[in-house]
Amino acid sequence: MFTGIVQDVGRVQQREMRDGDMRLTIAVDRLNLARTVVGDSICVQGVCLTVTALSDRSFAADVSRETLALTTLGELEHLAAVNLEPALRAGDALGGHLVSGHIDGVATVIAATIEARSCRLTVQAPAALARYVARKGSVALDGVSLTVNEVEAQRFGVNLIPHTLAVTTLGRVTSGARLNLEIDLVARYVERLAAFGNLVQ
Repeated sequence: MFTGIVQDVGRVQQREMRDGDMRLTIAVDRLNLARTVVGDSICVQGVCLTVTALSDRSFAADVSRETLALTTLGELEHLAAVNLEPALRAGDALGGHLVSGHIDGVATVIAATIEARSCRLTVQAPAALARYVARKGSVALDGVSLTVNEVEAQRFGVNLIPHTLAVTTLGRVTSGARLNLEIDLVARYVERLAAFGNLVQ
């Protein structure tokens, strides 16, 4: 489990295709890997990955065909910047919202507009996911916890404050960019409960 509060922007050090899936090696900058062990989870561009190899300044993780099909990880090039967040530990602050690292789909940036010192992104969600996005609700885009400002059909808007622009990859996005989208966990469970309630009636 994660919070959507990015702790470092790493770089793709190596991408190796292996019989249809991929191994990524990510170099870190500020992220302290001293407490990380093989088998731990790290969120990379919003995707929960399992650490399979480790050094002082980098880690490797395998990316399955399923994950390559549902996320943008397969599009990452050598030296591409990636948002990083280690998994929550007991007692850690929950600064964003609960994020699983299980991507629901890929959203597309329609517009990026400067507003004072911030940037307003207009984003289009896949049609099947649009109903889960609510005004003043939460979404994670490339692993960054954000509040939805407005919603119209499949499109929604989020505001990126200067800090978010400076410490995540979202400061680099432009119109047409593809972002990993995770909807709020609560929306998933509400839908499931409602569907189950209709079945038992």
